[in-house]
Amino acid sequence: MKKLSLIILALCLSIPVFSQNGIGIKAGLSSSKLDFKNENFVPADAQTGYHVGLFGRFGAAGFFVQPELLFTQTKGEFAYVPGGVSGGSAPEDYKATFNRLDVPVMVGFRLLKVVRLMAGPIASVNINSKLDEAPDTVGDADFSGATFGYQAGLGVDIGNLSIEGKYEGGLSKLTENVGSYDTDNRMNQWVLSLGFRIF
Repeated sequence: MKKLSLIILALCLSIPVFSQNGIGIKAGLSSSKLDFKNENFVPADAQTGYHVGLFGRFGAAGFFVQPELLFTQTKGEFAYVPGGVSGGSAPEDYKATFNRLDVPVMVGFRLLKVVRLMAGPIASVNINSKLDEAPDTVGDADFSGATFGYQAGLGVDIGNLSIEGKYEGGLSKLTENVGSYDTDNRMNQWVLSLGFRIF
């Protein structure tokens, strides 16, 4: 009888933890800066992007795993300066758009029942990325089919509502080259999301 009472007590205490499990929808904004790491391409200010998709959250005893499936669009602006900044040529301004399917998998734990700390890998598949209205010198960009990175941040849960802030760092290149120029452009951005658990 004593063992049965302890099991029932443990199950009752675990209900608030397991009640956080579920699947939901999420959307949000991001801020990223396009930097090709080449003196012929000068980055402009950070641009705003967006993401929308699904997330799941599963765990117990304060720990959780959160896989996500998101459509993500990020943008960037840059100036092309033939011969480099010191060459004296007039800069030409261009824009880039990156459409991706992102699959982050966050692992974390809870603090004070409503705050979550998390980090994990993210894989991104290129759907349609392009340089807008760029000539062949710049427009012939070699976009990677898939990239990998990491995310880390925190979240706050209020009932079924979740608010998250994360930083994403790129571990692989978005572009191998632009025209005849070697580049090392990686996805580094701040991400703010709003999610709602639907079941």
